[in-house]
Amino acid sequence: MADCCAVKAGLASPPSVLACPVCGHKARQVQSLTVKSLVRHLPFQMTPAQYYFCEATGCDVVYFPSGSEAPLFHRADLLVRVGVKEDRDPIPVCYCFGVTRRDLQDEIRQTGKSSVAERIKAEVKAGSCACEVKNPSGKCCLGTVTRAVQQAFQSIAAPTITKEPTYGQESRRLQPAGVNVLQQGERVSFTKER
Repeated sequence: MADCCAVKAGLASPPSVLACPVCGHKARQVQSLTVKSLVRHLPFQMTPAQYYFCEATGCDVVYFPSGSEAPLFHRADLLVRVGVKEDRDPIPVCYCFGVTRRDLQDEIRQTGKSSVAERIKAEVKAGSCACEVKNPSGKCCLGTVTRAVQQAFQSIAAPTITKEPTYGQESRRLQPAGVNVLQQGERVSFTKER
């Protein structure tokens, strides 16, 4: 490919980390290929610039340039949902293979473990990933997947406040979310949730 789309080298190279102009969060550089692949509509004659990925959850900006001449890009400008900025399902965790936080939680509820990270590692080894054009950060998702698996385990085994059947005092018990403590004389029946 010709280098007509590459950022032209100037006197000084842009910093590897730059504060988001909207929220001030420190952001890392992202390749122009990532920006071009995921922004819905790039403007004609867009000023070449080094772009940065803002991963601050409360900030609507996804990509911002090193200079003020090039445009900012917000969540609505992207072709995909930005997992680190989402709080409602579906929340993407792995863009190459379509894994969401809900998928991780469902697998853990059904099997008691998660094999997603191992499956992704095998796909990466086979050369089947395309993080630089599918993931808004432009980076491999394995770190994000590992953190999301840990969070899924924690959310499934979240502590809940229950009352002790004999003492009536509140105590903290570690039990799966949605599980009720039985009162004396109550029976247990198991049904599969859907």
